[in-house]
Amino acid sequence: MKKELLIASALVGTVGVAGVAEAASATFSGHTRNGVLTKDTDAAADGTWAGSQQAAFSVSISETTDAGVKIATGIGLSDEGAGTGSDNNPSGLTLTFTDGSKLDVIEAGNAYATHLASVPGASGEQGVGGVTANSAPTGLTWANKSASTGFEWHSADDAMGVEGLKVGLSASMGDDGDATSTSSVEAAYSIGASYVTDAGDTTITIGGGFVQADDSNNTTLNDASDSWAVAATAVTGDLTIGLGIGGGSEVESNSTVDTTWEVDGAEVYTAGLKYVSGDITLAIGLADGEAKDGVAGAEGALTDSYTSAAASVSYAVAGGVTAVVGYSDIQRDQEGSAATGSSGNSWYVGATVSF
Repeated sequence: MKKELLIASALVGTVGVAGVAEAASATFSGHTRNGVLTKDTDAAADGTWAGSQQAAFSVSISETTDAGVKIATGIGLSDEGAGTGSDNNPSGLTLTFTDGSKLDVIEAGNAYATHLASVPGASGEQGVGGVTANSAPTGLTWANKSASTGFEWHSADDAMGVEGLKVGLSASMGDDGDATSTSSVEAAYSIGASYVTDAGDTTITIGGGFVQADDSNNTTLNDASDSWAVAATAVTGDLTIGLGIGGGSEVESNSTVDTTWEVDGAEVYTAGLKYVSGDITLAIGLADGEAKDGVAGAEGALTDSYTSAAASVSYAVAGGVTAVVGYSDIQRDQEGSAATGSSGNSWYVGATVSF
């Protein structure tokens, strides 16, 4: 449930005083997740049990001008899983025009990622990490890179007179330095599109696009990102199925092992299923990725791979309260050899309380 707030845009506590801007409207929402997480890697060490706790709290702020343009922004007061420094994270601005089109500015992102169809995946906090230099993609947005200074334009529905079509365009500018040991985006652009249509009782969504991002590192061969992705979903009643495919190349700054890699010939495939029966939701997600990597300045030649299979069952206990049981099995191969320390299976049992 969302609560109405008043956020004063002036730095004083009085609203309505002459010379003080009026307050914008805002809502807040969030959740907490509490559960037990088990991990059992393929290495010789014993499996682990631990408590798993996350929380998120965000405020959405918006107001509409006399001309009918909606101006929206927000603040992530707590962002689960984002690590140190994630608190008090403001979002950019979104302008929604009277014709239904939108313009995001500052931290706008890439258009292709916005228009990807959402392939179902398992719920829960299960997963296996560990120190790894594996460069294989794990999802469709594996090379989704942009700079914070930029824009993304979203068309209105039924773009160019085509029913069910939406298109987007984005561009951003960032670091124009000449680094030699790290990688960051110098400039990026992306085009995305999505199309929704009905086939009898089934609603079909197809979406995707590409992103091209220049690298600030003047010793690398690849761009920071030169990738594409397409996904499709079909919804029939309570059943949703989805498939996705992506590929390309990138420069990866792997903070885990403090190395910059050239990543070539990347491919990733995803599939998922979701079925809702009353208060119970069953979800299954699969991913398979492969790429060749090499040191900066050399073409990728050694193959890394990644596969994952995950499933979950969720039960709506009460309004805003959902219990979850999830399982995943993840396998990573590093240059032809099993990466046992970052492969294995994981269970999660917990609950999410949302407001």
